[in-house]
Amino acid sequence: MSIAGGTPNAIDRARRAGCSVLQIFVKNNNQWKGKPLSEEEVQVFRANRAASDLADVVAHTCYLINLASPEAELRRQSIDTFLDELRRATLLGLSHLIVHPGSHRGDGESVGVRRIAEALDEIHDRNAETKVTTALEGTAGQGTSVGYRFEHLRDILGACREPDRVAICLDTCHLFTSGHDFRDPEGYDRMIEAFDRTVGLPKLRVLHCNDTKRELGSRVDRHEHIGKGHIGMDGFRWLMNDPRLARVPKILETPKGVTLRLDKRNLRVLRGLVDA
Repeated sequence: MSIAGGTPNAIDRARRAGCSVLQIFVKNNNQWKGKPLSEEEVQVFRANRAASDLADVVAHTCYLINLASPEAELRRQSIDTFLDELRRATLLGLSHLIVHPGSHRGDGESVGVRRIAEALDEIHDRNAETKVTTALEGTAGQGTSVGYRFEHLRDILGACREPDRVAICLDTCHLFTSGHDFRDPEGYDRMIEAFDRTVGLPKLRVLHCNDTKRELGSRVDRHEHIGKGHIGMDGFRWLMNDPRLARVPKILETPKGVTLRLDKRNLRVLRGLVDA
């Protein structure tokens, strides 16, 4: 949900849409720096959250961050911005801060993995007290991005000093366009078992539920309304009825409209698949 007008407004928007979980940005998602959160805004946000029925609230970092960048200055700016957003998430009492692992820009995936792990180590060293968990988001594999293979996520976790402070967020659009076909139960089981074998299901803390405008294995990240893209209803049916994922927050990042009508529609479609 948008934080236009202040972060507390996202809680109200989520309530009006009928959400049970919520994802926000903690500042403008296309700027390095943002106006500090005032004590009043933090208090109102926490009060609105406490008065809501939301089971979980998470945040996504701004899109400029690249922890795998070969450019030292960009990597430094990315780490500093991530730290700022981690502190904001801590003030607001959020559970997870989700970040795209980053792009190696031609230096190779193993180098990207190492840089990301080193960046996470610095971030955790500089903010040792936060209870907000970093969640690495699996990617579609567009360009030179890291994270489109489960092995990348495993290796980042294995290379950082405090893997207990890092979790995983998976995105259905990204999974499909990176090559996982989960439109039938056999394919779905193969995907989940591969993740469990490679990373471990206990590490999966957030799911983004999005259909895709692009084809299987295209490695292009273009979200679509649930059931309106190449995944279709069945892929979401298996996910929504998997008891192993029952308590994993499921977030919509489907296309937005001026009103909440499209969010309500996508929620209704997803919930209608439960036990269907």
